[in-house]
Amino acid sequence: MRLAQEAGEKILEVYATEFEVTRKADTSPVTAADLASQRHIVQGLAELTPFVPVIGEEEAAPPFEERRAWRRFWLVDPLDGTKEFVKRNGEFSVNIALVENGLPILGVVHAPVTGLTYLGSPRSAHGPASAWRFDAEGNAHPIHVAPPSEDAVRVMVSRSHANPATLAFIEALRGRYGAVETIARGSAIKSCLVADGTAHYYPRLGPTMWWDTAAAQAVLIAAGGEMIAEDGSGVLRYGGESLGNPGFVAVFSREAWLPG
Repeated sequence: MRLAQEAGEKILEVYATEFEVTRKADTSPVTAADLASQRHIVQGLAELTPFVPVIGEEEAAPPFEERRAWRRFWLVDPLDGTKEFVKRNGEFSVNIALVENGLPILGVVHAPVTGLTYLGSPRSAHGPASAWRFDAEGNAHPIHVAPPSEDAVRVMVSRSHANPATLAFIEALRGRYGAVETIARGSAIKSCLVADGTAHYYPRLGPTMWWDTAAAQAVLIAAGGEMIAEDGSGVLRYGGESLGNPGFVAVFSREAWLPG
């Protein structure tokens, strides 16, 4: 958690300046804040766990021939929500996850502007599940998912990635529950707001990368929820040659992920 918060401080140092924005090969934006955060986290993880490899968004991943033998590795998104960072709306995060046998066993999601930090460790052979939200003063609050009330179902939506499939999913939820309240946010914080009971669903029915989701998935699972592939085939897993995810739904209950 400390590493994510320190990386957040480095991000805010850049945020306070007239920073430049460049484009990567996929046309997504990158700034000095992304790079400074990545350097700090990767260096810190190398000191903490020198024999655990790291995959981070701002560095090329090793080839699959090397990665296929990894049982455990870190996934790092040093600045999730760079588009929101560039817009200066404060809705970005630092995501760090530890993956073991294809599933996240530890996740930290830190929002530098608000100072909120989410920490989650799903139940495993290492111990019982534990999910927490830390406020800007460092006070710890246990979190858990919550089912919809009779008033409305609350659905997180992306500020930058809305699409027809998401709108259709929301309409299906409206048919199931009646009233639907949508809450727009940027970054992995959306899944964390499902984890703490603020919202009930977050449909992300489009492409993402491993580092976008693993940390928040750990928090969500630890809080009693799930992150289900949009075709219902199971939870998101982190293995194989591609570093991309299918569309998914972050939801308060595995049994409730279907909108109809």
